Amino acid sequence: MSQRMKISDEITVGPQPSADEIEKIAAEGFASLINFRTAGEDDQPLSPDAEQQKVEANGLKYLHIPVSMQDMSPELVDRFREKFSELPKPVFAHCQSGKRAGAMVMMHMAAEQGMSGEQTLTQAKKMGFECDQPELEQFVKTYVDSRSAR
Repeated sequence: MSQRMKISDEITVGPQPSADEIEKIAAEGFASLINFRTAGEDDQPLSPDAEQQKVEANGLKYLHIPVSMQDMSPELVDRFREKFSELPKPVFAHCQSGKRAGAMVMMHMAAEQGMSGEQTLTQAKKMGFECDQPELEQFVKTYVDSRSAR
């Protein structure tokens, strides 16, 4: 995913912004930025600490929740959902490409809306999220089925 995707009025997902793009995000009226990248990943225009300084200098709230396929857990998603509810909206969420950010946001929305894991994956595909990692797909499905408010 090389472009942004507006998931709802509250949240937009996309690839990692550069310092200049963070200024644009602030100018567009976003109130918060969430970074799902882990420190030390390849190809980071800004480290999480440098990004936090830039985001806060532009008047936005910053939340860093490092996510990798190795440490993806239901507790991590729960923590994101809890923090997300406290952030001023609208929120711009990113990882490197937008895939992890998209998965995290889709799990949140699906659980809130009482969707099943299967419905979530179908909805994600309709929105253009290509999940090319079977283990991520399985995780999303299992998480939503276990947390969904049905």
